[in-house]
Parts: sequence; structure tokens; C-alpha cells
Amino acid sequence: MTAQFVARQFVSMTMRCKQFSGGKYSIEEDRAKGGNCDVDVSYQYLRFFMDDDKRLEQIRQDYSSGKLLTGELKKILIEVLQDLVVKHQERRKEITLDVVRHYMTPK
Repeated sequence: MTAQFVARQFVSMTMRCKQFSGGKYSIEEDRAKGGNCDVDVSYQYLRFFMDDDKRLEQIRQDYSSGKLLTGELKKILIEVLQDLVVKHQERRKEITLDVVRHYMTPK
């Protein structure tokens, strides 16, 4: 099992757990009234972790209008976080003991 697989599984399971959303009680109500980005935890995470501001704005519009459902928003967040974790793990592999010593040595 690779570290990337483990990271992806962890993020996926964690984000699918119960977290507060701005969605409604049914798909029909979600489509009709849209979601509330101000209180939706997934959207708030995306505000911090998504680099593409245009895509984030499109997600906000789609979610607020009911075009995008809560489950779909969570899937987008899962993809963003999985990518972030994998990139972090790849960069972490490049750190050597010399790099650690360089930053940890008092100047």
C-alpha cells in the first residue's frame, strides 16, 4: 500500500463523515433553494485550499443556485485535499537530514 493511497483513503473517509453543510433536507429542496456557502464547512475549506479563484466562484454560484448539491461539493473538496496531501508527501520525501540540520541549527 502506497502512502498516496493511504492519504487518499484517509481524506476521503474523513470528509465523508458528518460535517455541517449548508444544504437542505432533500435533493428537491437543495435544487430549488440552493445551499448556504456562509455556513457550509466544505465550502469554507475550499476557500482556503483551492488555488483557482475562478473555479471557486463558479462553485459558489452553482451551490448557491442549487445546480451543485452538497454531496458533489464534498467530492470536490475531497479531490482538492487529496491532491494537497499527496503533493505534501512528495515534497516531504525530498527533505534530508542536512536540510533539517540547516533549519534547526541556531544562528
